[in-house]
Amino acid sequence: ETFKRPMGKQVVVEGEDYTMESGKVVIASITSCTNTSNPYVMIGAGLVARKAAALGLNRKPWVKTSLAPGSQVVSAYLEAAGLQEDLDKVGFNLVGYGCTTCIGNSGPIQPELSKAIAEGDLVATSVLSGNRNFEGRISPDVRANYLASPPLVVAYALAGTLDINLAQDAIGTDKDGNEVFLKDIWPTSQEVAELVEATVTREAFLTKYADVFKGDEKWQDVETTNQKTYDWPPTSTYVQNPPYFQGMSPEPGVITNLENAKVLAILGDMITTDHISPAGAFKESTPAGQYLTERQVAPREFNSYGSRRGNHEIMMRGTFANIRIKNEMLDSVEGGYTKGPDGAQASIFDAAMAHQGNGTPLVIFGGEQYGAGSSRDWAAKGTALLGVKAVIAESFERIHRSNLVGMGVIPFEFTNGDTRKSLGLTGDETVSISGLDTIQPLQEVPCTITFPNGAEKVIQLKCRIDTAIEIEYIEHGGVLHYVLRNLASAA
Repeated sequence: ETFKRPMGKQVVVEGEDYTMESGKVVIASITSCTNTSNPYVMIGAGLVARKAAALGLNRKPWVKTSLAPGSQVVSAYLEAAGLQEDLDKVGFNLVGYGCTTCIGNSGPIQPELSKAIAEGDLVATSVLSGNRNFEGRISPDVRANYLASPPLVVAYALAGTLDINLAQDAIGTDKDGNEVFLKDIWPTSQEVAELVEATVTREAFLTKYADVFKGDEKWQDVETTNQKTYDWPPTSTYVQNPPYFQGMSPEPGVITNLENAKVLAILGDMITTDHISPAGAFKESTPAGQYLTERQVAPREFNSYGSRRGNHEIMMRGTFANIRIKNEMLDSVEGGYTKGPDGAQASIFDAAMAHQGNGTPLVIFGGEQYGAGSSRDWAAKGTALLGVKAVIAESFERIHRSNLVGMGVIPFEFTNGDTRKSLGLTGDETVSISGLDTIQPLQEVPCTITFPNGAEKVIQLKCRIDTAIEIEYIEHGGVLHYVLRNLASAA
């Protein structure tokens, strides 16, 4: 659906002499993930910047650029080669070390530009040298995110658009008005190798990492105690004692049938773990933002879901809260919304808490490759903490299926060609699954779907508890409980 929007539609950007249109790059970032540890591509990016600056090229004015290498050694050899100055000239200024754009920490783009994108319903793009480009993760204003090497990130910032063939089209004009092509600013392998040989030294690593475990002044100023266990200060908004073991009995339980569960969400194909548990920034209007606001945390201090993963209260509120997720229970609504117990639209978190208050178990329906993407533990943890007892999908990504079982959530797959669509599900149904009290690995079990008009349909589901040990995990309530009980019994 993202790319069904028409190309070529131009929207005036208030106060600027350029227009915005689909395909234009609004964020270009050389980020810490993966390839900034490779000096050849970083030196290459610096040389592209040097050659471009010498010809009078610069980033396009609508492109927000940044440089965030994963190591201070990168800065050392870029400075030794004189390339940081060249990167600065085309907008790639150092913003810090560590996770930035690829976890949604690029910061907001120019407000007037954001307004134009929204008014025109445009597909703004980003290019970054990270390893994550999930929907909604990089920026709420960007619908299409592309991964590229650091030299190409610089090139796309100069071009300002992805609607270009870099092998054939000019990316700009020089001081004399002549067209400049990628080949004109691309360094040779020899140029790169010579600078790497001259500037990437053993001494740089020894110098930068000699006192790495001391940390900076802020780290050294963190107050600590001599206690062997953490005291879980209740005022912390970053770390809270998770409720996984609350009410835990000394002995494991038994797997019981699922009775009269309500539907929390109906999701489509290729729902990634970033859809389920986003890692990026969030707004004041979200459940997570409201939680922090109530605790006098200013929006500028919200940081991101990923940075607050030690606080289950934040992560529960962020589960299924990706700004691009679409719950098929609602028409034309993006974001983490569903129907509450009263049938009215509500945030998924608020609806889940209301159902928990009523003692109602929950299920999720999905399509193919549910849980694709990175193996994010919080995608399973958050699902479990919302009160979801089962996820029913056409197929699962391998690791997420395992993580769901590890958190006590049972994955099921449709059989006999059934899907959420063929069954005509709306989310107003109730779901009961029997045969779980005698479940065996990969067994098929009957599922009764009761529709709002009272009609019932019984389908067969394949239980994706794949092994005998996974049955034990579910009996214990999850792998954490399994391990803790085993440790206690061995003590």
